[in-house]
Amino acid sequence: MKTIGLLGGMSWESSAEYYRLVNSRVRDALGGYHSARVVLYSVDFAEIEAMQSAGDWAAAGQVLSAAASALEAAGADVIVLCTNTMHKVAPALQVAVPFLHLGDTTAAAVRAAGVSRVGLLGTAFTMSQPFYRERLAAHGLSVVVPSDVDRELVHRVIYDELVQGVVRLSSREAYRGVISRLVEAGAEGVIYGCTEIELLVDRSDSPVPAFPTTRLHAEAAVDWALGLRELPPAPA
Repeated sequence: MKTIGLLGGMSWESSAEYYRLVNSRVRDALGGYHSARVVLYSVDFAEIEAMQSAGDWAAAGQVLSAAASALEAAGADVIVLCTNTMHKVAPALQVAVPFLHLGDTTAAAVRAAGVSRVGLLGTAFTMSQPFYRERLAAHGLSVVVPSDVDRELVHRVIYDELVQGVVRLSSREAYRGVISRLVEAGAEGVIYGCTEIELLVDRSDSPVPAFPTTRLHAEAAVDWALGLRELPPAPA
């Protein structure tokens, strides 16, 4: 079993879910008392969020690059960045070991399901900026994002509720409405493109196939660590 390096803390609520999913996958694959070989580096999200709000992505990239290097030095065989939004600075992470890009694992799952036009939920950064949508498009996917009003709702629930451990039924119902409107706009599937979203909704909340990025990312990392599959290819 290879060692998985989890670069988390953005937020710690979702990083805890990554840790749970990684170990559950190992237990299911190997049985007995097996658990995952994991190295975790958890940043202070308040510092990262301030950089996001200020648009200082270069500084955020420097922080995460240093963290990724620390994981590599600690023995990680693969780096897993436990956040969709901060994949905006993924090119800044300079490590010798493989980097498992969340967009690639998600695109592979979407394509395997036979879906080509997919709705995207996430933070305002993920939904509005091109870094994530273009990564998916490079895999041959057409991406639909919510309206301005729905994007504001989705983002607010993530930052004001989910990253703080608050899960409300009213917000789940609101997300279901956003998902329905994405389907009306032609989405054949919906990507839960923020690691906290899976704390609020699951596949049963979507009338079309849903793609929970946290689970897909964690499972791909474990399967690679156990030699069960290769890392998904980056777009050409």
